[in-house]
Amino acid sequence: MSTQPDHSYDPVTPQPAATPEALRAAVAQVAPGSLAAFDAERAEAVREARAEVSADPLRSFTGQWSVNVAIARHPARAARLRELEALASGTDDLVQAREAIAEIGRILDAAFAEAGVRRDNA
Repeated sequence: MSTQPDHSYDPVTPQPAATPEALRAAVAQVAPGSLAAFDAERAEAVREARAEVSADPLRSFTGQWSVNVAIARHPARAARLRELEALASGTDDLVQAREAIAEIGRILDAAFAEAGVRRDNA
């Protein structure tokens, strides 16, 4: 048995500030394949904010991407989340699906907490 601590969920980068620039830099590091989606969603949030004369679309955007980064900066946790999502949607076993959904909830709770975002505000 190893005496080393379990670092499977250690982050590869610190959680960035909830600003578009800091989040984009983090996305470039932990999920570069998501940069196009980030940029498109940012542009849409800016358009909506201007049209509504409200900062709410930008707050929603930064909240969502803060959570996305909080998940992606833990590669093992992100992989586990993808496994659980596939399991929950691909099984006919209700007990197994409920267990997967419960673990998904715990992963999301941790990501929201790390991002400093309340789940009811996302």
